[in-house]
Amino acid sequence: MVFGRLDRGRKRPAAAPVALKILVAGGFGVGKTTLVGAVSEIQPLRTEELLTEAGRPVDDIDGVEGKHTTTVAMDFGRITLREDLVLYLFGTPGQQRFWFLWDELAQGALGAVVLADTRRLADCFAAVDYFERRGIAFTLAVNCFDGAERHPEEAVRDALDLDPHVPVVMCDARDRESAKDVLVSVVEHALASSAARRTAAV
Repeated sequence: MVFGRLDRGRKRPAAAPVALKILVAGGFGVGKTTLVGAVSEIQPLRTEELLTEAGRPVDDIDGVEGKHTTTVAMDFGRITLREDLVLYLFGTPGQQRFWFLWDELAQGALGAVVLADTRRLADCFAAVDYFERRGIAFTLAVNCFDGAERHPEEAVRDALDLDPHVPVVMCDARDRESAKDVLVSVVEHALASSAARRTAAV
């Protein structure tokens, strides 16, 4: 009887939160490391190295002349959107010579953010193409840099020839709430895309 009373009063253990993997991709200097750092609730892991003269021929810094470091492997952070939903963020390296890492980072990813800079819009073509070819749902997030010309969503969509279902959002990668809104968009879009595929397969 004593054990029975204790069992009835015992709280059930809380269910483990669902953990989802999200990639943050885009061109060189577009703000991937900044976005992961702004939104992460833990000290983000960064693999940045100083830009050197040896890399000048292959690192195009036109438009981002103030950039002095670059990600050479990945950025990593974590954010809890709800008590039952945790996102693990993996920022990809932007330069072409590090693209071989993308396949490893993309394994098991629910979806992705493709960050874009309207001053160097062509730099995100590779990321858009990568996720389209692999069927990974993504949101296109325009990082609104200070002094950069603002363009309407439809103009950006047309310039990148995005499918109509791909969300396009404006953001400030430095701002936690703005970055969080981008991640919510990715999760909602990825889950909706996954449900649509399951329905089509029935």
